[in-house]
Amino acid sequence: MLREGWLTKVAAKRALVVDDEKLIVKGIRFSLEQDDMQVDCAYDGEEALELARANRYDIILLDIMLPKLTGFEVCQQIREFSNVPIIMLTAKGDDMDKILGLEYGADDYIPKPFNILEVKARIKAIMRRVEPKKGQAEARRDLVSGEMRLDCEGRRAYITGREIGLTAKEFEVLELLMTNPNKVYSREALLKIVWGSDYPGDVRTVDVHIRRLREKIESNPSEPQYVHTKWGVGYYFYNV
Repeated sequence: MLREGWLTKVAAKRALVVDDEKLIVKGIRFSLEQDDMQVDCAYDGEEALELARANRYDIILLDIMLPKLTGFEVCQQIREFSNVPIIMLTAKGDDMDKILGLEYGADDYIPKPFNILEVKARIKAIMRRVEPKKGQAEARRDLVSGEMRLDCEGRRAYITGREIGLTAKEFEVLELLMTNPNKVYSREALLKIVWGSDYPGDVRTVDVHIRRLREKIESNPSEPQYVHTKWGVGYYFYNV
């Protein structure tokens, strides 16, 4: 008979916190551990990359300004082998940093200084969207259009049988559009549905993700086959 404590340990979520400021790492780690999360820590880019390769994480909190490798470089390299949700931490309020983070594959960003309650709320929001909801197992099926197949349960995308590495948010955008072909979603609607109504970012976040998505699934991103733009309105999926 399995003991309850053993089951709890198995089900615990695992996070990687990366920042060269040890007090920040210590504070985040303490707070997440209060929510029964397992937390690993790294203080430079190379150490973060080694841990990300060696372990399976449910979420990564990644500072931009790091020794050895920047957060952008770490994020970009992680995306070569993992779709783990990544939240970038930036000390700057610079929009370019936010856009670059999204370009390199981040799912979200939080400017410093931040409220730890906001960090925890963002983590929970991402995990809710990533995990299949109870009672929706039958609804999570394969979506097929032309040479593309979307495995909704496994959260994987394939083109001609070859897996395409999508970030959590890229997958959610594509799943929403494929589930509702030819329905035009405004950028504001996509932002609210995929990122949540409390997300502080703007619609440029959507544009960045659509552009990255097209680069991955379209043979010619400038003349998309799947994800189309309705000029002045929004985006929609054309079922091939």
